[in-house]
Amino acid sequence: MTTDFQEQYERTSEQVLAELGATLGSVNPTELERLADEILNAEQVFFVGVGRVMLALQCVCKRLAHLGVRAHYVGEITEPAITERDLLIVGSGSGGSLFPLGIAKKARETVNCKIAHIGSNPNSDMREIADFMVRIPVRTKNYLPDEIDSCQPMTSLFEQSVLLLGDILAKMIIERKHLEMRSLWQYHANLE
Repeated sequence: MTTDFQEQYERTSEQVLAELGATLGSVNPTELERLADEILNAEQVFFVGVGRVMLALQCVCKRLAHLGVRAHYVGEITEPAITERDLLIVGSGSGGSLFPLGIAKKARETVNCKIAHIGSNPNSDMREIADFMVRIPVRTKNYLPDEIDSCQPMTSLFEQSVLLLGDILAKMIIERKHLEMRSLWQYHANLE
């Protein structure tokens, strides 16, 4: 490995970690507490997003399933019906992505379940649909003036933050419910 590459790697790693630290530090704990409460009060939790946001949400969905939460992502082959006793978590940085927005509208109109928006834009179309928002104020395609900028391409910082925030939330739920870590393996896939 060349010295230049090593220095570039170290510099880039420091930048990315600093961005993640600033971002996670900017999330409102009250909003996150509401999300934790709604997850624990729901019979089932559904996730919807697109692209890399959906991948991050699928990781969060899986982790919640490891905690015994009945968690699903919209479109999975075994997706059950959503009811008014459930929670839909919509991940969209801009709040304007067509598919998540459409699913949120349908959920509001057909079953009137609780809807949480995880995003960056507090003034998006999701504002009229969601019951509440967990804001991750990072750069999106909207380039809002109060968004945290990033050296990374496109919305990488948002997607990374969704994943890490989900893992942080899972850890906090474990502590709140006094779950024993070893007991969580009962929910882990075992056909591997």
